[in-house]
Amino acid sequence: MAFESLSEKLNNIFKKLRGKGRLTQADVKTAMKEVRMVLLEADVSYKVVKDFVNTVTEKATGTEILESLNPAQMVIKIVNEEMTALMGGQAVKLNYSSRVPSVVMVVGLQGAGKTTNTAKLAAWVKKHQNKRPLLAACDVYRPAAIKQLETVGGQVGVPVFQMGQANPVDIAKAAVEHARRHGNDVVFLDTAGRLHVDEALMEELKNIKAAVDPAEILLTVDAMTGQDAVNAASAFDEALGITGVMLTKLDGDARGGAALSVRAVTGKPVKFVATGEKLDAIEVFHPDRMASRILGMGDVLTLIEKAEQAVDEKKAAEMADKLMKNRFTLQDYLEQLRSMKDMGSIEDLAAMVPGLDARQLRGAKIDPKAMARTEAIILSMTQKERDNPSILNASRKKRIAAGSGTSVVEINRLLKGFDAMNAMVKQMSGSKKGRRMGKRAGLLGF
Repeated sequence: MAFESLSEKLNNIFKKLRGKGRLTQADVKTAMKEVRMVLLEADVSYKVVKDFVNTVTEKATGTEILESLNPAQMVIKIVNEEMTALMGGQAVKLNYSSRVPSVVMVVGLQGAGKTTNTAKLAAWVKKHQNKRPLLAACDVYRPAAIKQLETVGGQVGVPVFQMGQANPVDIAKAAVEHARRHGNDVVFLDTAGRLHVDEALMEELKNIKAAVDPAEILLTVDAMTGQDAVNAASAFDEALGITGVMLTKLDGDARGGAALSVRAVTGKPVKFVATGEKLDAIEVFHPDRMASRILGMGDVLTLIEKAEQAVDEKKAAEMADKLMKNRFTLQDYLEQLRSMKDMGSIEDLAAMVPGLDARQLRGAKIDPKAMARTEAIILSMTQKERDNPSILNASRKKRIAAGSGTSVVEINRLLKGFDAMNAMVKQMSGSKKGRRMGKRAGLLGF
């Protein structure tokens, strides 16, 4: 889970504040000193930490805060607001030029995941913005870089333009012309990286920029490297004038330094974050949502968006209606489990639910082997048995176990879970809360 260590330490500080009831200026200042240390340990820029703590302390020690009915909550609210502002305040969209095709130049150091995440981003604009992207292989130095781009491009269904080991400037110009002829409206240039910032790298990137006039220069930085990522962002910005940042490897316990510092240090927004290894694990960066996650306040909007992507809206409504009318079948149950698997790990989803401690579900995920057994069991049933599991007697269960390569014990366990879910929803169906639960269950896949 992203920022797990930072989130845990901050929440321990706020837990002490909540336990005090009424707060004094000394209480707030002591808490802010602890926050300062936690942020510095997370590799956030010293100047950023200093300004952040001073601002929060000033606002949190006002008379109206200290004399409010719940001063601890007011302090946390201020921290949330200032952290949101620190990371940019609101999501920032990709830039597109008025002429077609728009060019997005993706730059960064080696090891930041530039090639894979360029393909992820191309797939994202194809899916969410109905674009017709083209990937261009402009990294002619790293062994197998072109082959890697072709592989991931094929996996996400985005065409790749390449000219082998030709001059990268010529490749970029030819890719734009190819896109113009073939109806591609966005060209993503996967440029070369180095292990460190050097003059040769920057000179080549400047030449590509001059040749194709990109609408967006997006820098990929590894969130795990903390302050080093911010230093790289400053160097690339000074040389190229980047327009935004894409944070990668946010699925690990990133220290937080890059996400919390890069906007304040460079003035350039984080636009996207990569949240996993899968090629669809990329999100628009919402500062307010990220601040809420870091502070353990959940992120319901992103959770719902993930559900909407994983579950067809019409099917979700049908599922909810079946749940409420007690007509939910084992076939429906299987489809819901498949939808949950597509939404990601249970631990990551739990982090988005307010008031739920995701650490209790650390490492939890849908076991693919258990999923395969569940699918085999349900698919070994007749349609009549799936629609009405109550008819499953001992002989039927033996037949299904033999057909699915499982055991009667596993079948009983599956049926017990299915009955428990139906009983819970049926019990609540008479209340408004229950009806809301039914609708959410249909959407969220459980």
